[in-house]
Amino acid sequence: MTEPTAAPDSTDSTAIAAASPASAAADSTIACDLFCAVIDNFGDIGVCWRLARQLASEHGWQVRLFVDDLHAFRKLCPALDTARATQTVEGVFVEHWHEPAHAGETLRIADVVIEAFACELPPVYVAAMAERASKPVWLNLEYLSAEDWIADFHLRPSPHPRYALAKHFFFPGLGPGTGGVIKERTLDAARAEFESSPEARAAWWQRATGGPPPAAEATVISLFAYENPAIDGLLAQWRDSATPIVLLVPEGRISGALARFFGVPAFTAPVRAERGSLRAHALAFTEQRGYDPLLWASDLNFVRGEDSFVRAQWAGKPFVWHIYPQADEAHLPKLDAALAHYDRTLPEAPRAALERFWHAWNGRGTPDWTEFAAHLPAYTARAQAWRDELAQVGDLAANLAEFAKSQLK
Repeated sequence: MTEPTAAPDSTDSTAIAAASPASAAADSTIACDLFCAVIDNFGDIGVCWRLARQLASEHGWQVRLFVDDLHAFRKLCPALDTARATQTVEGVFVEHWHEPAHAGETLRIADVVIEAFACELPPVYVAAMAERASKPVWLNLEYLSAEDWIADFHLRPSPHPRYALAKHFFFPGLGPGTGGVIKERTLDAARAEFESSPEARAAWWQRATGGPPPAAEATVISLFAYENPAIDGLLAQWRDSATPIVLLVPEGRISGALARFFGVPAFTAPVRAERGSLRAHALAFTEQRGYDPLLWASDLNFVRGEDSFVRAQWAGKPFVWHIYPQADEAHLPKLDAALAHYDRTLPEAPRAALERFWHAWNGRGTPDWTEFAAHLPAYTARAQAWRDELAQVGDLAANLAEFAKSQLK
């Protein structure tokens, strides 16, 4: 990861594309402002940082990323300096979004404006958008959903009630007619290189755990989850497993449950603990690119929220999703919609076991590890086939760039 370069002065017109009426037409470089409010955990900034980097590196856009929580951002991007209001990291101009009304050190309106997850643009910025002779393409990047209705609303315009502006809703999704999900052009090659190199895998295990890869008969599981009452029973089942279980646990909200189970003060790196057939390693929190090798090194991945859910699908390994819980169980239909896409080609027995396990992990029932593990070979084959199916939808950054350019003509 590159170190941040010196931040340009706020009067430097080369840092951000000026609000020229014909900036997109006169210059092949598209200027994009992406606004991100960190609501909870790292999902919002995780998605926005991936998208910003990809638009800059793969599509040549000038991207300015507004972020209100630089400390959360720095966990995913250690090169970020939280003391600076503006800086450039990996070709993306990052600006601290001090408060909802803040519109940057210098008010400049980009060709494409992305309002991530309905975070609401600064009023002065919206007013300036309306004054721009050539109106910017205004996109509201929504949360990922697998529900069928999103294809009907994807790219639908919403006129502003006061100004002559229209905002288009951009829906990430798992099926045709949606915006797809984020996938860098280099991801498949990086995964294939890791999987084909025993040396690379051994080096990863040494860095992550301080030791060599486990024996072939062990089932390696990564565990990234919100707090979950189902974890206690599952840990007990792994402890009593007939075959070895190696658990890799990034530090986070589930770590307290691991500490209680193993009777240690804290389950943080480099703690290693064993009970019965279960050996668990606490892993240090990694920057964003460091998460993918964890998925590739595992036989089964427990993931949460949106960003890790998407990365698990590209990894082509079986996974269990802990969807972000909502009031009145509003999240469960979204969980079932994802299952409907993912498990539709599985035979009846493994499909039913997968659905029971996902539901139990999300608060309905008790996880049955023995039943689930019996179908791991079928889940592995399905995960690899699903990765190819998902790629047919196209990646989110490319789909977004294509739409934006069509509107700028």
